[in-house]
Amino acid sequence: MRLSPVVLAALVSSSFISLINPSQAQPTVPTPPTVPTPPTVPSISLPTPPPAAPETQVLIGEVVILTPSGERLPAALEQEIYDVITTKPGRATTASQLQRDREAVFATGYFTGIPDVDPQDTDIGVRVVFTVLPNPVLQSVKVQEATVLEAGVVDRIFADQYNKITNLTRLQAGIKELEKYYQDRGFVLAQVVDVKSDQNGNVNLTVAEGVVEDIKVGFLNEENKTQKEDGTPVTGTTRDFIITRELNLKPGDVFNRNAVQSDLKKVFDLGIFDDVNVGLNPGTDPRKVVVTVNVKERNTGSIAFGAGLSSSTGLFGTFSFQQSNLGGNNQRIGFETQVGERELLFDLNFTDPWLAGDPNRTSFTANIFNRRLFSFVFDSPVGILNPDFDNNGNRLEDINPRENRIGLGFSFSRPLGNNINASAGFRYERVTITDNNGNTSPFDSQGNQLSISPNGTDDLFLFQLAAAQDLRNDAVRPTSGTLLRVATEQSIPLGNGSIFFNRVRVNYSIYYPVSLINFSEGPQTIALNFQAGTVIGTLPPYEAFRLGGSNSVRGWDEGRIGTGRSFALISAEYRFPIFAIIGGVLFADYGTDLGSGNSVPGNPAGVRNKPGNGGGFGLGLRVQSPLGNIRIDYGLGTNGGTQFTFGIGEKF
Repeated sequence: MRLSPVVLAALVSSSFISLINPSQAQPTVPTPPTVPTPPTVPSISLPTPPPAAPETQVLIGEVVILTPSGERLPAALEQEIYDVITTKPGRATTASQLQRDREAVFATGYFTGIPDVDPQDTDIGVRVVFTVLPNPVLQSVKVQEATVLEAGVVDRIFADQYNKITNLTRLQAGIKELEKYYQDRGFVLAQVVDVKSDQNGNVNLTVAEGVVEDIKVGFLNEENKTQKEDGTPVTGTTRDFIITRELNLKPGDVFNRNAVQSDLKKVFDLGIFDDVNVGLNPGTDPRKVVVTVNVKERNTGSIAFGAGLSSSTGLFGTFSFQQSNLGGNNQRIGFETQVGERELLFDLNFTDPWLAGDPNRTSFTANIFNRRLFSFVFDSPVGILNPDFDNNGNRLEDINPRENRIGLGFSFSRPLGNNINASAGFRYERVTITDNNGNTSPFDSQGNQLSISPNGTDDLFLFQLAAAQDLRNDAVRPTSGTLLRVATEQSIPLGNGSIFFNRVRVNYSIYYPVSLINFSEGPQTIALNFQAGTVIGTLPPYEAFRLGGSNSVRGWDEGRIGTGRSFALISAEYRFPIFAIIGGVLFADYGTDLGSGNSVPGNPAGVRNKPGNGGGFGLGLRVQSPLGNIRIDYGLGTNGGTQFTFGIGEKF
């Protein structure tokens, strides 16, 4: 079929002009005036426009694909075009179809710009010539302004595209994969912001990785807002550097979500905030970010008063003061005192968790105290001889000894890397064994030794070393990981008693996530703990290891299993959620003094018929609170006894 010159000219001058320059082919349609709708008329129905007139179709006699220089394409690349166009020899086509074919050719990604189309009249129909400019062969892809991109990543992503005609679609897919690489490693702000290529097939990508321009601190009010109603920022008592020094993230670093989450956890673990979150804002350089750490301060101080009447102290009063954010410096100070008719007891302690901004993060703790404690080493039925008699002339029951300890101590600790923290310190105590009236007694009612010094007062000069490696996933409610602690104390033979000994202890816990029962959603854990210790040298009996009680073998009273020079203790717990903030625990404990009870001076275990080993098992509840888990356990001992115990935090 041969088109007449008039038909061909009309097709080229109208429809095909729109392919080459679409803006020339789009008539301007005047916008209809806005017709106000009367209040009583809800809507106006506009007439449906008439259908568009059908396009002129022409028969295609030949389709030719050439480069701008008139050369044919490689067969494979030419086939890519034939596979996507619908304009075929022997078929009719329209201007719209040719426009779609042009776009389809460009969408293959192999060509620069939308191809030109040249329709030519021939004896066998219209000859359509697609003129395309192939992209250069891809030689390399380079990334600019990248600082955290590992070597070889770019070549790994784009390797299968090298030495082939650059395909823009595949190149874009590679860029998306590169951005995903960043995302998967926590660099959530990274993105490719510019792509440039040259005629030699070299592609340069510019990436904005999300560099931190500045780090600020914001304070949240009760409504979790950083601004007051008048628009002024909320202020806090904590000094900014207390927060920022906990961050590994620094200005100039690339923002990493995983690292920031770890930093926020460290800030929260300071214990002076109810909430910690992070906000992101553009920097002065739009490719950078300003990070704001927002914190909600909690009430960190408390004061308490009390009074009472006791047979041992008479009338007494108590006062306590606690502040865990002294001066906004996260320094902790605590003071407790009990003033009675017969004694003055007190305990003053101070902790600076980061001493004077030391780059090694050294912490410092000091305390001075005068404590009077009920002795779980020298408990019933053998006590101190009671000199008092009842009205019938019978001597009253022996008095349980007390340990009066007055002294001071200090320690330094610092992290060593690999989640290891080490500490060193010194403690001095003057220990006096007394009755409930404060009278010193070096022997019990059967003449057994209660102290090393024959006058009932010992001096302990102790140097302490300890280390701990914490690999738990959560310090408060761990569900996986391990915690290892080792400690040693060396006494120096000075003062009363000239006591010389070395004490070693080890404590190891391991946690396994499990899924055994399904009372409620939440983590379930099998937790195991092993402890052991021994003392070499002169051992004051009140310093012996005690077995039994809420932090030892549950189901037994404090210290009722044994009092030994050595010990071993193993505990197992199955922890599971019940509902909301309530959790449950099944537990079993077993402890032994390893046959060392009779090697303690005065044999306090043998005199009081302590068995030296025993176990316990039971169940408990855990209630989540701002203070930590409230622990309520009910244990049954292998001696047939039972015991309810309460505490804050897990046993291990």
